[in-house]
Amino acid sequence: MKTKKGEIRFPELIEGTLIKRYKRFLTDIRLKNRSQITAHCPNTGTMLTCAQVGQPVYVSYHDNPKRKLKYSWELIKMPTSLVGINTILPNKLVKLSIECGLIKELDGYEQVRSEVKVGEKSRLDLMLEKDSGEKCYIEVKNCTLVEEKTAYFPDAVTSRGLKHIEELVKLKKQGHRAIMFYLIQRMDAERFLPANHIDPAYAAALFKAYQIGIEILVYDVQITLKSISIRNAIPFSFH
Repeated sequence: MKTKKGEIRFPELIEGTLIKRYKRFLTDIRLKNRSQITAHCPNTGTMLTCAQVGQPVYVSYHDNPKRKLKYSWELIKMPTSLVGINTILPNKLVKLSIECGLIKELDGYEQVRSEVKVGEKSRLDLMLEKDSGEKCYIEVKNCTLVEEKTAYFPDAVTSRGLKHIEELVKLKKQGHRAIMFYLIQRMDAERFLPANHIDPAYAAALFKAYQIGIEILVYDVQITLKSISIRNAIPFSFH
């Protein structure tokens, strides 16, 4: 099947049922043929609201002799949406969507670079640059925590997330455009809030950054058993 503009296609997926997720990277799954496997979990977060035992899950198979685990957990089917598990996908999808002109707020840049070094020990996910030299720095965050149609980030206390806000603030003060981009890897959120009830320090830092001009973009995805693509801009607030 032909890939649509801005779409990332999944490998062939195999259905199963989630038994348990443990040690952050491991997931026990019972496949439809009743065999039990241990799959790699490409998500180190708490995975609140997207790791419920007994839910249908979808894994990909990788016949690579160097891999200890041949299966990777790709999706979970929650009652109101499929949810993307892989935390590497958001960076790739946002970059592809910018290059395809699917994010109107980020039109007009001639270059898109990934994993850009800023400062001595930090990197940000993307840097956009115009031929005039004007730069835009973007940090992309994967968001999967949704409760009552509200998406929240983070799903655990994140010192690394705080550091990224601080780096964006420095770049903004140097005269650059700076953006925090939250990609909701599911389809059942109608608004976005910083998770003050989980990490009040992060929520406070994001609010202060927003006040000095850090932009916040939130988008959700169209997700099926075949592919994932960027969908709609989602409104955000701080309370």
